[in-house]
Amino acid sequence: MADKDYYKVLGIDKKASQEDIKKAFRQMAKKYHPDIAGKGGEEKFKEVNEAFQVLNDPKARKQYDQHGVSSFGSQGYSQQGPSQQDFDFSDMFSDMGDIFNMFGGSQSQGTNRSGSDLRFDLEISLEEAFSGVEKEIEYPADVSCETCSGTGAKDGKLETCPDCNGAGRVRRTQRTPFGQFVSIITCPNCQGLGKIAKELCGKCKGTGRVSKKRKLKIKVPAGIEHNSYLRLTGQGEAGILGGPPGDLYVLIRIKPHERFERVGDDLHYEQKVSLLEAILGAEHKIRLLDGEAKITIPKGTQSHTEVVLKGKGMPRLQRGGKGDLIIKVVVEIPEKITKRQEAIIKEFEGESKEEKKKGFFGR
Repeated sequence: MADKDYYKVLGIDKKASQEDIKKAFRQMAKKYHPDIAGKGGEEKFKEVNEAFQVLNDPKARKQYDQHGVSSFGSQGYSQQGPSQQDFDFSDMFSDMGDIFNMFGGSQSQGTNRSGSDLRFDLEISLEEAFSGVEKEIEYPADVSCETCSGTGAKDGKLETCPDCNGAGRVRRTQRTPFGQFVSIITCPNCQGLGKIAKELCGKCKGTGRVSKKRKLKIKVPAGIEHNSYLRLTGQGEAGILGGPPGDLYVLIRIKPHERFERVGDDLHYEQKVSLLEAILGAEHKIRLLDGEAKITIPKGTQSHTEVVLKGKGMPRLQRGGKGDLIIKVVVEIPEKITKRQEAIIKEFEGESKEEKKKGFFGR
């Protein structure tokens, strides 16, 4: 039979220690075991298992180092060394909590399950986003049962689970074509808690939780943006059978404003002026979110000219200062004019053309 490089199979050096061999096998087993990789990993796992059985046995390793695989006969090491069917993987995986978790087990004893996170949508005005606001919200949630203190047991009395003896985990043995495999799973009787109720709580029916309307006051900071989240730790649903509670995520939605449009920390405003005001100039007062501001429209202002008022926008959240107020001047052209107005405009246009000619010849 063709020689096999067992060191290469496990990805280790020929001078590797026994601990290195075990460590390499753990990594390979985690990757290729059929319970994880499916049928596609069977051949590779068989090869990894074979390499480990040889290199983990000092006598077999010495024989392999001197004479190779051929020294074990035509059937390989499985006929000479320990039977694969009797190989117990539990010794190898006893300290590997991550592998136990992958097989549906639990790394720790009595692990209580956390409550679910909740989301609440809160709509506020632009004025409230500008100044900050405190709101009281009400939302439904599963809370810890007061009658049994969240234990699910009548009078809160629990007893040790007889199936796992309080460990919260049980061993499961499987025989595969590659040997006996021992995995650790969550105890189905106590759901990993290690304890069970001798008698169920009459109020929560053993769940440890009851549905209830919760009221909560929250502070919305000044400058918060649309679609921002506020996370309130521990204000979600209660954990199962005394587990830690989830969190509440409050989604902030800001209602559209009748006058201002927000872009980041800046506010945009549209100021309409008459044709005469654009030509001769004017002053306007603007009602802001927190007071008033006066703007000057210079003579000869063109439509869609922007006037910027520094520091008159939204507060900058966690950075200090404020954004700007950007005012777009829109010149309104009258749709209907009188004959007298038309005559005046034509006279004005004529004089404007005359001035341009004089200016041109002057240059």
